[in-house]
Amino acid sequence: MKGTVQSEAAAGQAPFGVIPLSDALGAEIVGVDLRESLSQPVFEAIRDTWHAHGVVLLRGQVLDEPSQAAFGARFGELGKVLNNHKGRSYSPGVMYISNIRENGELVGALPDGEMFFHSDQCYIERPGMATMLYAMEVPRRGGNTLFANMYAACETLPGRIKARIEGKLALNVYDYDNNATTRGSEPREGVPSYAHPIVRTHPATGRKALYVNRLMTHHIVDMDRAESDALLNEIFDHQERPEFIYEHVWTPGDLLIWDNRCTLHARSDFDASERRMMRRVAILGDKPY
Repeated sequence: MKGTVQSEAAAGQAPFGVIPLSDALGAEIVGVDLRESLSQPVFEAIRDTWHAHGVVLLRGQVLDEPSQAAFGARFGELGKVLNNHKGRSYSPGVMYISNIRENGELVGALPDGEMFFHSDQCYIERPGMATMLYAMEVPRRGGNTLFANMYAACETLPGRIKARIEGKLALNVYDYDNNATTRGSEPREGVPSYAHPIVRTHPATGRKALYVNRLMTHHIVDMDRAESDALLNEIFDHQERPEFIYEHVWTPGDLLIWDNRCTLHARSDFDASERRMMRRVAILGDKPY
């Protein structure tokens, strides 16, 4: 990841190739087939590369549901699936993201449309530290995933904003007026929510990262609402500057692993008449600090 001190794995001493995906963040790992048993040193080199770059890509993978879940479990405990749809059985921690219908029922979650930048599961006490997304079917155009570097966004935040958010918490909410691509104006009673630091410390790297997002962050705790809205919108605009972003165009067989503790992600729009099927595994993290 731009601006980081690379680990040995990222510096070319890993047992595989590492190719940067962009100046902003991300790296492709070349020469790893996840159908083969990975030794602990090879897995640790993958994890170190992920820590160094925020997002890692492994192309051309052939993964069934159990093997993807097993690989995810090497990073940590799998997170709980909230979106469970009819017509498909689920392994623990696995969710299908799809606009495909069988017998009139969606077989996955988050079917269509553009989705704002966010961090997965930021609305619970222990948010997801990692998300692993595997491409099964993709549309001809669109449905891309954009990633934003929250280390860089934090480091370049104007000093006047840093002073105003120092030590502050923001409430993150899982509520979209029944549409998971846009957030409602006011959260409904009883929806999942949790307040986390606006600036969090990454437990593996020790670096500071912004931890608010346009889709799920509702307001800054103990701040006048109008002031909170204005300040958050300024931070959101800063987070989404083009120089912080890598946009991934999917190919079937791509496996992407991203670090929710130091990146945001978003989805671009696509033609709802085209099929899109992705398999997601979420890895639970620690309480942000």
